[in-house]
Amino acid sequence: MTGPVTADADAVAIVIPTLDEATTLSRLARLLAALDPRPTELILVDGGSTDGTADLARTLGFVVVEHAPGRATQVNRGVAEANSPFVCVLHADTLPPDDLVAVVRHTLSDRRVALAGFTPLLSGPEKVRWATSFHNWIKTWYAPLLFRPHLFVRGVRLLFGDHAMFFRRDEFLAVGGCDESVAVMEEADLCIKLARFGRVRLVNRVIITSDRRVAAWGEWRANWVYLRVGVNWALGIRKRLGDRYPHVR
Repeated sequence: MTGPVTADADAVAIVIPTLDEATTLSRLARLLAALDPRPTELILVDGGSTDGTADLARTLGFVVVEHAPGRATQVNRGVAEANSPFVCVLHADTLPPDDLVAVVRHTLSDRRVALAGFTPLLSGPEKVRWATSFHNWIKTWYAPLLFRPHLFVRGVRLLFGDHAMFFRRDEFLAVGGCDESVAVMEEADLCIKLARFGRVRLVNRVIITSDRRVAAWGEWRANWVYLRVGVNWALGIRKRLGDRYPHVR
């Protein structure tokens, strides 16, 4: 899909930030082609890949925007490029359900919800990461309960990138989008910022995401990294936080 888009009131844009994701794109493109209903816009924001991600994405029909690397700044650019009132941020290694667009529309039709996401199940070619998936689910509850209790009682959960988060574009822009000064945890920051407009919640639907980080680090180390990064972020210890969370491809 190319060219300017005149979006309907319930149009959905999917924004995909990428960095060296050529190996995942063909499968993702097949799954996105099967979405029913279809999204109005598919915007891939590439952060300077060296493996041909941007060129491959163009051949697969994505609208490609080349931008400076960094998930927060790439997401901000993708939302800025979109015209649709609803935006879903999807990672390239996440497998969307066929009715993703319908779920986004139905969830955001409730004006009490400002931001929502799917429940991720980490899986790879060899196994499903049940323990890590459970930890990822429960920390969306215990993290705000421990560190932002005033928001927790208002129905705010802390979501992360693997949740395929979605929101209203105008509200995202009103809060200034993702914080580009942080290398990781920009999604949790966004949850807190959007809480001024309503609840932040998980929908009762599973989305499959790659376990490649867990496979590379090992289950125990991965969960320790997730916990340490999250606690440091919550306590405001954010200097060089990205160094504790290296890329895995």
